[in-house]
Amino acid sequence: MPGVEKWLNVLPSERAALMLGFAFHFCVLASYYLVRPLRDALGLEGGAGQLQWLFTATFVVMLLMVPVFGTLASRLPATRFVPLIYRFIALSMLLFGLLIANHIAPVAVGRVFFVWISIYNLFIVSIFWSVLVDRFSSEQGRRLFGFIAAGGTLGTFIGPLLAASMVGRLGPVALTVAAAALLEIAVRCYRALLSRTRSQSGSLVLDERRMGGSILAGVTLILRSPYLLGLVAFMLLHTSAATLLYFEQGRIVAGSYADVGSRTQFFAVVDLLVSALTLICQLLLTAPLIRLIGVGGALAALPVAAMAAFAAMALAPVPTTVALAQGLRRAVEFAIVRPAREVLWTVVSREEKYKAKNVIETLVYRGGDAASGWLSAGLAAMGAGFALVSLFVLPFAGAWGWLCFWLARRQAQQAQPDRLVRNDL
Repeated sequence: MPGVEKWLNVLPSERAALMLGFAFHFCVLASYYLVRPLRDALGLEGGAGQLQWLFTATFVVMLLMVPVFGTLASRLPATRFVPLIYRFIALSMLLFGLLIANHIAPVAVGRVFFVWISIYNLFIVSIFWSVLVDRFSSEQGRRLFGFIAAGGTLGTFIGPLLAASMVGRLGPVALTVAAAALLEIAVRCYRALLSRTRSQSGSLVLDERRMGGSILAGVTLILRSPYLLGLVAFMLLHTSAATLLYFEQGRIVAGSYADVGSRTQFFAVVDLLVSALTLICQLLLTAPLIRLIGVGGALAALPVAAMAAFAAMALAPVPTTVALAQGLRRAVEFAIVRPAREVLWTVVSREEKYKAKNVIETLVYRGGDAASGWLSAGLAAMGAGFALVSLFVLPFAGAWGWLCFWLARRQAQQAQPDRLVRNDL
């Protein structure tokens, strides 16, 4: 640990908060990645050609969930609504495990399970990072978010490893019970982190005070801020590219593997590959790389990796290429881009961190999914191959790269008052 602390430039007063953030993120993502391979396998039960309907259903349900989240965020302090949401999701995992294990309406339950997992994973991850950007300054984020993100990556490694080894012997109930238990541990980590840190306001009183505002305050905050609108554009470009790649991945995997078990194992192997690459990068490269190339350069790594994945899967549409191309793209996203993207949020108000951030990372994210899903289905219906789709998205890569550097410049301007390092952890 001393060598890691020196490499990351960790202050003695930051050690406990750093490790709690690491453990908190581990539990959040390990819980999701336990059930993610099962979600992807069940999602293909109706055929890869039906995925756009599942993505559209996810977006519609997300539209209904955002006002619910806005109500909780407005009427309850974060110290109450964060544990409430995590525990509600844990209970839902236990219920789905029982339904799937007892083969109750398997097709319908599988589709609802796909939609619910696609929704809840965004909420728990968005809430986690809302907490982090509220408890750490911009300067601390540049140094520490890479290591904290590695905790989540370790979870993405352990989750699919357990899923691959447990699903055949113990069935889905074991996966969902383990996922629920990890979410409860995440709540305990969250509470411990609060006791070790103060919000960016510096006031302990605000931790127990509700934020107020309307249930749709996140939307109005976004519409009033060019900076937040820039983050919306970044998210739409990101999710559109990811969804088009996901649909092509689904077509390739559905054509190569006939049953749920083999598909689940394939997706679990891909998740393990992503986790291994990401963990190595986060522990060794993320912090020094962001210092070297800056937030803008780190963000721009995502469009570069996405275009490389499009080219590889268009040229060689086989499962091995899918594993390598998607593995590299997602590793770049999680190891380099995600920590840099979270730094962008450290300079906005507390209400924007919890409300606007959640809207962008749930509603906007799934809206981009749904639109891209129908775009993919429409292009396929017209006989457009994936190579043509790859050419279609290429012009957007330049605009995406420019946006990355624009956001980084705006973040640096807004971070000027935050140049003094907070040592009050």
